[in-house]
Amino acid sequence: MDEDTLIVERAEGTDLIDVHGNRYIDGVSSLWCNVHGHGHPRIDAAVRDQLDRVAHSTMLGLSHRPGIELAQRLAELAPTDLTRVFYSDSGSTATEIALKMAFQFWRQRGEHRRTRFVSLRMAYHGDTIGSVSVGGIDLFHSMYRPLLFDTLHAEPGDPEDMERLLAEHEGEVAAVIMEPLVQGAAGMIVHPEGYLRAVRELCDRHDVLLILDEVATGFGRTGRMFACEHEGVAPDLMCLAKGITGGYLPLAATLTSERVYEGFLGRFEEFRTFFHGHTYTGNPLACAAALATLDVFAEERTLDRLQRKIELLEQLLEPIAAHPGVSEVRRRGFMVGIELADQPLTARIGHRVTLEARRRGAVIRPLGDVVVLMPPLAISEGELTRLLAIASEAIDAATASSALAEAA
Repeated sequence: MDEDTLIVERAEGTDLIDVHGNRYIDGVSSLWCNVHGHGHPRIDAAVRDQLDRVAHSTMLGLSHRPGIELAQRLAELAPTDLTRVFYSDSGSTATEIALKMAFQFWRQRGEHRRTRFVSLRMAYHGDTIGSVSVGGIDLFHSMYRPLLFDTLHAEPGDPEDMERLLAEHEGEVAAVIMEPLVQGAAGMIVHPEGYLRAVRELCDRHDVLLILDEVATGFGRTGRMFACEHEGVAPDLMCLAKGITGGYLPLAATLTSERVYEGFLGRFEEFRTFFHGHTYTGNPLACAAALATLDVFAEERTLDRLQRKIELLEQLLEPIAAHPGVSEVRRRGFMVGIELADQPLTARIGHRVTLEARRRGAVIRPLGDVVVLMPPLAISEGELTRLLAIASEAIDAATASSALAEAA
């Protein structure tokens, strides 16, 4: 193990604590999944209570209360018509399931030409083969090209390009898959207002399913429970993970409509079943944590209280955006990408910033030369202010040291 590896011993609230007792603000929500902070008593109690009942039971032919109750809650929270829930264990599997559902739906309707998918350039939807196939980040995906199926790539934020692809491949496209409003792993690329609504309308016009990957954007990250709410869009399939359990346990869900669900109904001998499953599908402990997470959203008025922090974050980012070492700041809600000014690849400037931030008491991570900030929604205004101050100081230190090294 690298001697510089930070070993987390415990966590409290929005702090991670290492084996030496040093505290660090969790500036990336433990990879975008922690929502209400670490060690939240409401979620802790729910998991402990479930441990006294059953830790795991298969959902193949069986079910359990937390899984049933969570499916009902998700259907109530989700956009209109998303009434059916299929559990899995990660964001990648949630998108993989959505792709397979879309393909099989059209197949069972006799539309065998609908085998193509449209995704966005620089898309990221996970690391399993199907989700990589609809990805578009060469650094992550090009190595596996011989294993992948071909995907059509649309220019992000350009409805005309999407319309061109759907028209050129009329009757061939099963679904469009995209992250709504923000492409996270691409470096927090923010779409222009109205783009999501335009894509929904194009999908309707060409009778194509719309899959929204809300793995990163869901559960409050953009200021609403789900990002698609900002433009009043209801997808045909929606993928959820990360914040679904508040960052406690692995769980994912793919939601879909009655229309898609009914496409899988039929006589036994027709074998229209969706043949897909996971050992830990709908794990009771994870479902209990997810139910408690949704309870905390309501009890602590998380989304209402977040609005003031979003405004504060916008103000705190202004001096960083003006920093000579920063080329652009992109933000939607509590999702922030700080793109650093061009540096040689060998400078690893994004990595340097994260190391400088750690020395000052915050854990953040880069996507190449884009520094990502995505703190837990529960972070206090004081800690948010401190996190942004650390980020600013880290950029100062990293860009200064890079300039000195270049001069030498």
